[in-house]
Amino acid sequence: MTSFQPSQIIEEFKNFIHSSCANCEADISTYSSLHKGIVKMYFAARRVEIDYTNHSIKAEIPVSDHEYTTVNFECQDLDRFLSSCIKADKRSLQFYQSSLNYYNHNPGTLTQVA
Repeated sequence: MTSFQPSQIIEEFKNFIHSSCANCEADISTYSSLHKGIVKMYFAARRVEIDYTNHSIKAEIPVSDHEYTTVNFECQDLDRFLSSCIKADKRSLQFYQSSLNYYNHNPGTLTQVA
């Protein structure tokens, strides 16, 4: 079994984000859950909404263990924003790898993070 370095998984995932953003105008429903998942993972957010037409994101982010606040922000470059949300911790890497596998992005090129 080939083992890929976190940097390889991150690079593949950034490439996938780029292609998903380039194709999201044609088929928003295909990549919407991926984009929301990235925001949820990075901010520990819940109830994420992305308005692709108005270039905005609305999310509930934690302010304490049991309290959330709603934030709205403009996001003119979704590709760049989502790419900036990439982290190299084990949980995030597993999410990226699972997403790549789920969407059949380069099937078989990545193996599970140990």
